[in-house]
Amino acid sequence: MSELPGAGLTERTPSAPTMQMLAHAPMSDIVDALAGGRITARALAEFYLARIAVYDRDGPKLNSVRALNPDALAGTLDGTRPSVQRPLAGVPILLKDNIATGDEQPTTAGSLALEGAHARDDATIVKLLRSAGAVLLGKANLTEFANMLAIDMPSGYSSLGGQVKNPYSPGLMDEHGIPVLTPGGSSSGSAVAVAAGLCAASIGTETSGSLLFPASLNGLVTVKPTVGLISRAGILPLAHSQDTAGPMTRTVRDAAMLLNVLAAKDPLDPVTQAQRRPADYTAGLASDAVKGARIGVPSDPADPLNDCYYGKLLPDRFKLMTETIKTLEDLGAVIVRANMPTLGWIGGPGTTMAVLNCNPLSSQKGTVVRPPVVFLYELKSDLNLYLRDWATNTDIKTIADVVAFNNANAGKALRFGQDFFLAADLTRGDLSERVYKSARAMDLLSAKTHGMDAYMNRHELDAVLFPGATGAAIAAKAGYPSVMVPGGFISGTFDGKDTPDYPLGVTFAGRAWSEHKLLRLAYAFEQASNARKPPPGLPAL
Repeated sequence: MSELPGAGLTERTPSAPTMQMLAHAPMSDIVDALAGGRITARALAEFYLARIAVYDRDGPKLNSVRALNPDALAGTLDGTRPSVQRPLAGVPILLKDNIATGDEQPTTAGSLALEGAHARDDATIVKLLRSAGAVLLGKANLTEFANMLAIDMPSGYSSLGGQVKNPYSPGLMDEHGIPVLTPGGSSSGSAVAVAAGLCAASIGTETSGSLLFPASLNGLVTVKPTVGLISRAGILPLAHSQDTAGPMTRTVRDAAMLLNVLAAKDPLDPVTQAQRRPADYTAGLASDAVKGARIGVPSDPADPLNDCYYGKLLPDRFKLMTETIKTLEDLGAVIVRANMPTLGWIGGPGTTMAVLNCNPLSSQKGTVVRPPVVFLYELKSDLNLYLRDWATNTDIKTIADVVAFNNANAGKALRFGQDFFLAADLTRGDLSERVYKSARAMDLLSAKTHGMDAYMNRHELDAVLFPGATGAAIAAKAGYPSVMVPGGFISGTFDGKDTPDYPLGVTFAGRAWSEHKLLRLAYAFEQASNARKPPPGLPAL
């Protein structure tokens, strides 16, 4: 990690009680404090830098911030205050380290192969954040190459950045130095930093679950937008059919505020031309917004073989979801219980590819796993284009170059192998193969036509409610949005091992461009449940 510019708080620092309130405050409160002159942009940035020094680099060593922006304090001039034209002026934001910045910060995806690699320009969303006045604190750690390098790579691990820890259980590690309670991936650093109070908000990315999963396990709000709502130009890709960026925040209002800035059409990403969005995502956020909404619960105990999302929930998770549904009913929602059996179609014939697990630390080494065909084929094509068109200060220009570098530096780069990259590099890289086209068509048929569309049409739904990130795949393959909000805490057992109690989120998913509707439902539930609690052991400095 780079040195902390101005890590010591200066004479501009406001009184300790103000800082204590801001440590885990919503971004909206931070904006109000900046606008009202109760805190300066510089003092706020230095405050977060100090917390990063104490909790990320030292103490529990959360390791959520891969590198700091050496120019972070340049945008914190005296008098910097949010306004209509610059709504995020002075607000410190962290970016996942697969989002290009055309400054002194490298963009690495956590890979040793891309150590020191820069970008020719800011990603489109970075330009939008700068224009809105945001202070870019630095780059957040992540699961290397968005968790598409190796089979069973731990969430939050990268060869360049090391291992991110979950702030609700940072001290419990297994014999391999892997957290017992995962921080979630691949946007693990983005989530942990917000949960731990190391920034006002962050930006992560998702292909299938990489925003929702870490948000759930870190007690956060996130929006996995409709593919095309937020430009992907300048974001190191996994698979363009499903890739998107999204906000990581402590409240629903904060996520809506960031969507206002990030959702814009971009000629560099043609998919955004179909975009439909309201003028203001914060409009209509009200405690009674659930009243009359028809919310699907994809569960029918009378048909247990097709009860894919709720039927196998552990008792504590089932109890939390039962309480969630009761809260929504009390708010006036119409709950529609019916199975969504097409989960069984996803990953069916022709949509997955056999890959041998050679990960030396995997308990399943020597077995065959079946990742999505679409991911592996698009990975080579999309990554090669990014390395050609965006990457600078590096000799790595293709996925084959990454594979070769990793082989030459296996001791440091290949702790968990690179089975997915090896499989992806065997494809042509031009998406001309019939197997790819067939797999993509089947994904859309199963997840969209016979999945979300059929289910929502049949039951005339406004949203579908999923436990945690269980609905990530069906919404992501369809390109549809999901909004997650903290649902509560579940008992301290993860993957059969004892842990402290930790958060579980609930997800509202819906049709394309329905983010505004999902945010309203999530907001009303958030206000009624008040389920988020910051991680213990990270007090104000």
